[in-house]
Amino acid sequence: MTTSTLEPFLMTTLYYVISLRSLRKSSSPTSFRLTEKFILLLVFSAFITLCFGAIFFLPDSSKLLSGVFFHSSAVETNTRKGTDSDSNIAVGTDEKILAKIRKDHEKALVEAKDTLQKRPDEIKQDIQNEKDKVLKEGLGKGGKDDDNLPVIEYVRPPGATGHEPSDPETKERREKIKEMMKFAWDSYKRYAWGSNELRPVSMQGHSSNLFGSIKGATIVDALDTLYVMEMYEDFEMATEWVEKNLDFNVNAEVSVFEVNIRFVGGLLSAYYLSGKEVFRKKAIQLGEKLLPAFKTPTGIPWALLNLKSGIGRNWPWASGGSSILAEYGTLHLEFMHLSKLSGNPAFAEKVMNIRKVLNRLDKPQGLYPNYLNPNSGQWGQHHVSVGGLGDSFYEYLLKAWLMSDKTDEEGKKLYYDALQAIETSLMRKSSGGLTYIAEWKGGLLEHKMGHLTCFAGGMIALGADGAPEDKTGHQMEQAAEIARTCHESYARTTLKLGPEGFRFDGGVEAIATRQNEKYFILRPEVIETYMYMWRFTHDPKYREWGWEAVQALEKHCRVEGGYSGVRDVYATSPNHDDVQQSFYLAETLKYLFLLFSDDDHLPFEHWVFNTEAHPLPVIKKEMTDTDKPNQLE
Repeated sequence: MTTSTLEPFLMTTLYYVISLRSLRKSSSPTSFRLTEKFILLLVFSAFITLCFGAIFFLPDSSKLLSGVFFHSSAVETNTRKGTDSDSNIAVGTDEKILAKIRKDHEKALVEAKDTLQKRPDEIKQDIQNEKDKVLKEGLGKGGKDDDNLPVIEYVRPPGATGHEPSDPETKERREKIKEMMKFAWDSYKRYAWGSNELRPVSMQGHSSNLFGSIKGATIVDALDTLYVMEMYEDFEMATEWVEKNLDFNVNAEVSVFEVNIRFVGGLLSAYYLSGKEVFRKKAIQLGEKLLPAFKTPTGIPWALLNLKSGIGRNWPWASGGSSILAEYGTLHLEFMHLSKLSGNPAFAEKVMNIRKVLNRLDKPQGLYPNYLNPNSGQWGQHHVSVGGLGDSFYEYLLKAWLMSDKTDEEGKKLYYDALQAIETSLMRKSSGGLTYIAEWKGGLLEHKMGHLTCFAGGMIALGADGAPEDKTGHQMEQAAEIARTCHESYARTTLKLGPEGFRFDGGVEAIATRQNEKYFILRPEVIETYMYMWRFTHDPKYREWGWEAVQALEKHCRVEGGYSGVRDVYATSPNHDDVQQSFYLAETLKYLFLLFSDDDHLPFEHWVFNTEAHPLPVIKKEMTDTDKPNQLE
């Protein structure tokens, strides 16, 4: 029986007593008093019984009664139990609690001081890392996030940013290159934001059909350059654009090769440099969009792909509908990282299958023709080039080995065997002593070398240390000779900028003789080789040659609205083509900046550059251990 239940009973009893007293007023006084005493005694007994019932049966009745009769609160009742010795223990406990509070307060002050000394982007990244850690602990090892991606413990590889050079002249030149990047980027922001590229003369946006209706090629291509040059505000602006505007759900045909090296490569690099999850997610989304390109009888991918329908085809001009060596052979680095970051082995399986197809084929004189039919699995026209159509295939054989922490022995063998065939069949020396790499067409040599081929000096230098049979010195000599030839192709022009192609016949050396080979479109390959040669030799001439290129770019390519290519490097004054290529920000300016940086800035033992100069981390051997499936170093 609760208190609320008893209240009506008490009120009824009292009413009954009062009513009786009123009724008895007309009776004799003596009989009334005796009856009244009996009734009062009965009521009092009932009240006493009620109180004792409340003490023993009502919940928390002891607290209620102590509050009513002794005026002490429930809190006091709970805390004032026990003996005096209990009180002493309580006092000691209070002192320990106060000491812990003081210690935690001091620790918080130290952490706050450390935090205030960090850059805003570092603070944001620390917060994100803590969130990722909590998420990982909540999901457990091997868990998935909201996008069904494996939870990755992000660890930034060494050398993402560097220190200012100690040499004053080098520091000044490095700052100049950063100013060039800022001018190119600011011009793009002002006149072409969101477009793929900039028209710096007409000061408007420009879009190539290579990207279909995907937008923002310059933004994605420039992300890592902005980060490497510590242009963090611009990097954050670009990140926000990627998060809100970069969309791959388009009904358009794109170049698988170009979208891979610029967009996938750029997003992967931005993720590894900054740790921002948006880049990992976008890279994987785009990678999944590209997978239908491999739906051919051989698994050799199409050159062009409609991202919505998944229907692919090859360039109509490419030797009877063939796939191109430099295109299908330049997916390996990005797709291996896509598998690592997504947990989906399909990406790696696709590119490893390409090797299986190539291994089954006979190579004419050990060379790889530029054309391969994806339906029959047979070579097309026997045209071999280390420049356009072939170049980055060889580059990716070497870099696949390096990126695997030198565990991909197949990639290593394929590279050095191919390099030996190139040296034997394509590498020649002019009468003037210039080493060049010719092109091979149906067994006949064409003695021309493209600007694109000039990357080979850097490639050969990068691989020289791992060369078989003590060929390291020989290959470094080859690399230096190619760098010299490519420098001569610049030095022998009026504008001191290199032509698209140059020849070694008809009494000329390292000079373009055809009008369609005289243009310069801000290409990076010669600067790339200078950067590698500087890193491996520290010969000051490579920095001087790089600075010559900087001066020529400033004098002839810088216009009011950015940087433009020129149509004829032999003309006395430049005729601008009105395009600021996205690779100018991704490659040319980045390689120049690294040429004048210390060697610990993106060191080669930790980073490998894709063919668009996007740095990707070496996948360390320990990362492949079964007990560390999702750790990146």
